[in-house]
Amino acid sequence: TIYFMSLQLKGNWNQIKGQLKQKYAQLTDDDLKFTEGQEDEILGLLQEKTGEKIENLRQMIFEEDSQNS
Repeated sequence: TIYFMSLQLKGNWNQIKGQLKQKYAQLTDDDLKFTEGQEDEILGLLQEKTGEKIENLRQMIFEEDSQNS
């Protein structure tokens, strides 16, 4: 299991959804329902649907807040 400490969406979720749907035509609106706190679930579902690596998907969707040292 991968745990993400502090993830912020890269911009507006509706914009991100549009970009994902353009890149992966097989994704539906239901696939892209996102609730804060369910980062692992959305990444797992997207990996299953697209075959993309979770790491790549995470970089596409989220900004990692690694400056909280």
